[in-house]
Amino acid sequence: MGEDFHLGSLIFFAIVVVFLAFRLRSVLGRRTGNERPRPGLGPMSFRAPPPPPSPPPGGSPVIDGTATPVSSAPAQPTSLAEGVQRLKSVDRNFDERVFLQGARGAFEIIVNAFAAGDTQALKPLLSEEVYRSFAEAITQRQAAKETHETSLLTVKAVDLAEAGLSGTTASATVKFVSDQVNVTRAADGAVVDGNPDQVAEKTDFWTFARDVRSRDPNWQLVATRSP
Repeated sequence: MGEDFHLGSLIFFAIVVVFLAFRLRSVLGRRTGNERPRPGLGPMSFRAPPPPPSPPPGGSPVIDGTATPVSSAPAQPTSLAEGVQRLKSVDRNFDERVFLQGARGAFEIIVNAFAAGDTQALKPLLSEEVYRSFAEAITQRQAAKETHETSLLTVKAVDLAEAGLSGTTASATVKFVSDQVNVTRAADGAVVDGNPDQVAEKTDFWTFARDVRSRDPNWQLVATRSP
């Protein structure tokens, strides 16, 4: 009798342990909807609505000699410092240093993707208008059976040149100074533009924008120009 009671007790407690373990797992493993999302990875993915298009003052926007449309930067304040303060007044998370790091990463990705004709890599980084221009240039290049080679040797400087706010659209223009080798070749490999043995210093002004109402902190390239 005593052995039967002892065996029955063990079975009972085993059942209780299994039941409690199941209940504990069901509680701890359940999603409540309040979990924090995982932080994003990599450089800025510039995905924000661009500001309304209009021509910029002076200079034609280009990338590697290819004209691109300009979605205007908003009317600029009297100084860069004022512009940065306006951005921070509506976006407390805006950090100039972090922004420039992301802008540099985006610059490298976009330049290399354009040269490679990788429209899939370009699309999430550009406004619709700029993307259309880039995609059209790539299509024309492919139709002519030409290839474009870009060696981005060094990015010498990445500086914030302008910042501003127009309505709910924040914009920031970055000055990039880089050493590049750019060559366009025909189908037979003959050079039709550029020089494979010449390193050229290029200065580009790229304008990025985002809607400050959006919970997405990423920016999009909306304009390019050269001095």
